[in-house]
Amino acid sequence: MSIGIIVMGLLVGFLVGLTGVGGASLLTPVLVLIGISPSIAVGTDLVYNSITKFFGSMQHWRQKTIDFTLVKYLAIGSIPSAICAVGVLHLFDSFFHNQELIIRHALGYVLIIVALMTLVKTFLKEQFEWNDVQMKPIHEKKRLTIAIGAIGGFVVGLTSIGSGSLFALAMLYLYKMNPSKLVGTDIAHAFLLATSAGLVHAGIGNVDYVLMFNLLLGSIPGVMLGSALSSKLPTKPLRAIMAVIILISGFKLIY
Repeated sequence: MSIGIIVMGLLVGFLVGLTGVGGASLLTPVLVLIGISPSIAVGTDLVYNSITKFFGSMQHWRQKTIDFTLVKYLAIGSIPSAICAVGVLHLFDSFFHNQELIIRHALGYVLIIVALMTLVKTFLKEQFEWNDVQMKPIHEKKRLTIAIGAIGGFVVGLTSIGSGSLFALAMLYLYKMNPSKLVGTDIAHAFLLATSAGLVHAGIGNVDYVLMFNLLLGSIPGVMLGSALSSKLPTKPLRAIMAVIILISGFKLIY
């Protein structure tokens, strides 16, 4: 048991519960920056995310706030794509032995994108509401949805980041649903995606189970505490601060 890792999990969980910013966007770069191998950080974070998203999915399933049709179309694209991303990484490492560098740079670029998207979602949310694409029924957007799943899935398989944040913004812009259903659908799809990619990473030895257990010990009470305080604190400025921290982490990983 590592007190330092438990405290890190507690802090990340608290910030996720407080601001709604994705846990992987905070946790994976921190693990890499403190010296954890990028491949281990990504694999461990995916399995860790799978466990946390499972409990969230069950809660939203009971509340009937999941659009299963949208989850199905996203998963058709995202799961094979995420598995493909892990395979490509493994192949690159076998031939070029530069897997860690690829992951580190990919992490940096995706973090920058996620940070900018978080800022857009925080301050320009009203710009994403009531557009023509939203008004179309889901069956008319089937191919588009599968394509979005495929692109996002590849990013998640490569970096562990985006299973929530990237897809949440896409759903906000392209699909008309109330906030609770958007969150529930996002979490349910993220669970399927993180589980699939996490299992493949586990199969090639990219998961540190002791690290994951210590993170969970801290993050579960952290999320509960952050969620309890979220209604009492202003989330917009906090989310903006977190986005800036993620942005800096992205540049630090690249340079």
